[in-house]
Amino acid sequence: MSLITIRYQLMAYLLTCQLTSMGQDIVLIPYANDFVKPVDISHAGIAGDLRLFITEKDGRIKIVLPDKSVLPVPFLDIDSRVNSSANERGLLGLCFHPDYETNGYFYVHYSNAGGHSTISRFKVSNNPDIADVDSEKILLVVNQPFNNHNAGDLEFGPDGYLYIGMGDGGSGGDPGDRSQNPKNLLGKMLRIDVNTETENYLIPSDNPFKNNVDTLPEIWALGLRNPWRFSFDTVNNEIWIADVGQDKWEEINVAQIDQAALNYGWRCYEGDKIFNFSNCQTSTRFHFPAHVYVNSFDVGCSVTGGYIYRGNKYPAMSGKYVYADFCTGIFTVLARDTSGKWSPEHATDLDNMEFATFGTDINGELYVAGLANGTVFQVTSEGVNGTGHQQSESGFAVTPNPTENRLFVTFTDAKYISGTWQIFSVNDKIIFPQSIQASENETILDTETLPAGVYVLKNSHSSHICTFLKM
Repeated sequence: MSLITIRYQLMAYLLTCQLTSMGQDIVLIPYANDFVKPVDISHAGIAGDLRLFITEKDGRIKIVLPDKSVLPVPFLDIDSRVNSSANERGLLGLCFHPDYETNGYFYVHYSNAGGHSTISRFKVSNNPDIADVDSEKILLVVNQPFNNHNAGDLEFGPDGYLYIGMGDGGSGGDPGDRSQNPKNLLGKMLRIDVNTETENYLIPSDNPFKNNVDTLPEIWALGLRNPWRFSFDTVNNEIWIADVGQDKWEEINVAQIDQAALNYGWRCYEGDKIFNFSNCQTSTRFHFPAHVYVNSFDVGCSVTGGYIYRGNKYPAMSGKYVYADFCTGIFTVLARDTSGKWSPEHATDLDNMEFATFGTDINGELYVAGLANGTVFQVTSEGVNGTGHQQSESGFAVTPNPTENRLFVTFTDAKYISGTWQIFSVNDKIIFPQSIQASENETILDTETLPAGVYVLKNSHSSHICTFLKM
């Protein structure tokens, strides 16, 4: 009996019809789909609000409701203002003000018509599912010399200030040495106070370079190459910055949130190895990564930063950092040992779906988006009670996968013979509402009328599910 596989950019370990004990394997459950280049997953920060906000690269933000349906009208559509002409340009980041429930403010990071990084504030309308597109207040524009390394993430820290990740300006090897230049905002982590109506923003009083004439006051940290995604862990008071590497090393940096003026090393270092030390000072105190991995064909080439898991459903992941590689689809779980060192505890190869971003809901449950197929998945840990993926389940196989016209379900466990089968879309809507009775040891499901996409197959005698692809 074979594992169910999704051969089109999915591998057998994604969701299977026959699971074996794999320790802390990451399991992805399709949550919502049909997005166009999803690059960010956010929540509004309101207790009890289970909506997810999915940012699409071309300039739209869509809402996924708690029933996993996607609202047909975007929360925000600024496609006409966004330059998404290059792979690393577009509407790249979204975050909500800590007092969003009261003031309705949210913030975006996008490439404007000239390709320059733009930080803007918008306000929700009287309809909580629709933003006021005319409410834009542009806070900051940073000129970009090239069309890559735009980073794009922005997040509010637990201190209430807005943190903005800026790439080094692009090309390759930071030819302008911008990341180490204290008079340039590129290649930095910025920190600003947006709680003002009279100014675009203020400089926090404890920003390390506020009164330093040689360094721009917005700068919180230096020496970043392309910090595509970063996140905060308020339990340990840490900021996690996943910085995309150049040729040899991908890196993940960790620091206490209140550690200011850190220098993460680029371009002097790539990871923890010297890259170009021509204009570097040996006296500089660099903050080296907590974890690096080699840039290679079978390991990865572009880190997609994740989160410390703080949800409640999968205690095996609690307190561990989950990240992925955009190129290979390998998910890695980092755990801290007794000495405080972070090391890979487990890696799960889910093949290349171009996992572009992670996000959490209001309860801390973890999600990831596949850029290639436009699907948002919930990230779970195999072997945890209550996941709906019980390791002891087996007894049926599904072929062929991908399928076109017919799906064959064969059984080795008699309990499935009397069970009923249903096909669901990834947002839990029944596609075949009628019960399909199995006979003997095989049943055939007619999939000819199904639109192309990912579907879930369930049996009434089991909480276990299988995923298949219709071509």
